[in-house]
Amino acid sequence: MTESGTYDYLLIGGGIVGVSTALQLKQRYPAARILLFEKESTVACHQTGHNSGVIHAGVYYEPGSLKARFCREGAQATVDFCKRHKIPFQRCGKLLVATSPIEVERMAALADRCRRNQIEVEPLSAMQLKSIEPNITGQGALLVPATGIVDYRQVAAALQEDFIALGGQVRFSSTVTALREDVATIEVCCGSSRFRGRFLISCAGLMADRILTLLGIEADFRIVPFRGEYYQLPQSCNDIVSHLIYPIPDPDLPFLGVHLTRMIDGSVTVGPNAVVGWMREGYGRVNISLRDSWENLSYPGFWKVMHTHLRSGLHEMKNSLWKPGYLQQVRKYCPQLGLNDLRPYPAGIRAQAVKADGSLVHDFLFAESPRSLHVCNAPSPAATSALPIGTYICDKVEGRQR
Repeated sequence: MTESGTYDYLLIGGGIVGVSTALQLKQRYPAARILLFEKESTVACHQTGHNSGVIHAGVYYEPGSLKARFCREGAQATVDFCKRHKIPFQRCGKLLVATSPIEVERMAALADRCRRNQIEVEPLSAMQLKSIEPNITGQGALLVPATGIVDYRQVAAALQEDFIALGGQVRFSSTVTALREDVATIEVCCGSSRFRGRFLISCAGLMADRILTLLGIEADFRIVPFRGEYYQLPQSCNDIVSHLIYPIPDPDLPFLGVHLTRMIDGSVTVGPNAVVGWMREGYGRVNISLRDSWENLSYPGFWKVMHTHLRSGLHEMKNSLWKPGYLQQVRKYCPQLGLNDLRPYPAGIRAQAVKADGSLVHDFLFAESPRSLHVCNAPSPAATSALPIGTYICDKVEGRQR
């Protein structure tokens, strides 16, 4: 059925960043007609609904960066939102565990970064670590009490409900097939349906570069998907840890390593690793899309990333295919776990913006046209940071209209 309509603001993407932005735009402009497009049948179907549910404190991020600022503000904003909406959450704290002398050295740099980012941190000796986590082994650790856990699907659903309650509209099962912009308006096409608005905001995540292409904006990056594969521990292991357990990350690598995560439902997951994805929305064990694979293989930046991180990439691929290798990553700090403890669990996909020179975009990235604003890269911790990101986007939109 052909539909049409005229709106003040149109938004693309029903992930947590998209619904946060839609809600805050409606709160800022109560009389505005606002329509959000989501190609799935509900919100939070992709990155938002396939992450580990951590409310990050902001340990790793460069002081002064948008990531550091958004994470610090977002952690508290997320907790406040959950309290108002009676969404279950816990501030269980995170332990970053050092298992080698070089990781002990790296602890000092991480502790300093925490302090510069105004995050409470407590260095622990091996004995202190063992006293609070008897099942975890390490030469030392950093305790970050502010880290928490939540189900971000519930958070996104509550944001959507608030948006609709204020008069906002959401159009599900609506894949954007074309975009047209003129001097006065911008048009969004979903098949034969046409919708016009004064301004468009795209929070398209895994499809961010393709939305830019629809509008004829030249992108200086491409989204390369990385699969994060998880396992879940059996119910008998639900009490194996009381904190989130992370390794000390290698600063030369872009991912944090395999960790033990207490989930808000009481279960414990192991992961994720990081392997190249050959399907942008492939969450099963074997997922290949010819289009997505070709876009990887035909992009110079992809090959440069692979060359730069060849050794770690091969290591991740081996562990993806060989379960004992994956197990070794977690046994470094939790040696009592065995192969039978690693049970199947859905994978996640991370939308990583990669420049043509092979550099990974580590901070937030935006693109613009006269009547549109595009969130091109919203890296972890985007879920934690969704509320301040939404505020930032609304501020940018307001500034464009002055």
